[in-house]
Amino acid sequence: MEKNPIRVAVTGGAGQIAYSLLFRLASGEVFGHDQPVILQIIEVPEAMGFLAGVKMELDDCAFPLVQDIILTDDPAVGFKDANWAILVGGKPRTKDMERSDLLSSNGAIFATQGRAINDYAARDIRVLVVANPCNTNAMVAHLNAPDIPADRWFAMTRLDENRAKAQIAIKAGVPVSTVTCMAIWGNHSATQVPDFEHARIGGRPLLEVIPDRQWLENDFIQINQQRGKAIIDARGKSSAASAALAAIDTIRCLRTPTPAGCWFSAAVVSDGSYGVPKGLMFSYPIRSQGDGTWEIVQGLALSDYMRGRLEETTSELLEERDAVRDLIPESAARMPAAKL
Repeated sequence: MEKNPIRVAVTGGAGQIAYSLLFRLASGEVFGHDQPVILQIIEVPEAMGFLAGVKMELDDCAFPLVQDIILTDDPAVGFKDANWAILVGGKPRTKDMERSDLLSSNGAIFATQGRAINDYAARDIRVLVVANPCNTNAMVAHLNAPDIPADRWFAMTRLDENRAKAQIAIKAGVPVSTVTCMAIWGNHSATQVPDFEHARIGGRPLLEVIPDRQWLENDFIQINQQRGKAIIDARGKSSAASAALAAIDTIRCLRTPTPAGCWFSAAVVSDGSYGVPKGLMFSYPIRSQGDGTWEIVQGLALSDYMRGRLEETTSELLEERDAVRDLIPESAARMPAAKL
């Protein structure tokens, strides 16, 4: 018997990341090669012409799993009955724009999208926020969707995890597949914390294979924190294919059981774990049960160095929260101070 289709809403459908993402969603690579999908692609009015061209290419691929493709600039239509929402669209940071301005302008978009998801999406909706600043965008959307449980919201830090794995594999001279348990803590920003202390290479502690802690604390961390900027400097555009792949990796990991002894990275609504204030959208090491449920990995020992890094990224997220406080409903605006 053929499965019922999954409805997947994607915002920013005419952009670079979506262009790398949509065809893989349509192919069955993400949700399974026996799972029909309906793509509900959302754009701003002025980009609908470009989006029509993307649909032409999707049509020309003749993907057998695609039952329908809906193009819209109306969030009520785009999120209608959606089972998954991948929020890719957002305003890019322009020259001379302060980070607080970017937070406010994007936050307003995500407040609107959060309300639309709350009102129109399927009750089993899961939401992955890709557009930056993704942690705080996700928090704003979540807090404007009071009927959608907190465990349905995710912000993407898997790109940071993938980048960290690649850099470690290059340094160690090993295949990237041997690098596991590389968690990203905190914000998807220059304060992110790639956790080399708990990562493994070929099943061995990373620090046994790469004992150069000075390199790990300095060059490695800085390479990862500044990787997005380096890519923009090199190719003149921000990461697209790698970001789309990271979104796919995140969804796959949330939909399948995590292997024993492993974890992956995603920003989720903090429950206070590791002293992070409740309600912040904070990246943790995550394990999935494969049935829609997941948990934060508990009991990882944090060195003084790691705790200091976590304090920095938490402080930044608190500052971001304060910058968008006017977009947070009063009932959800109060959060405790950090205690790390």
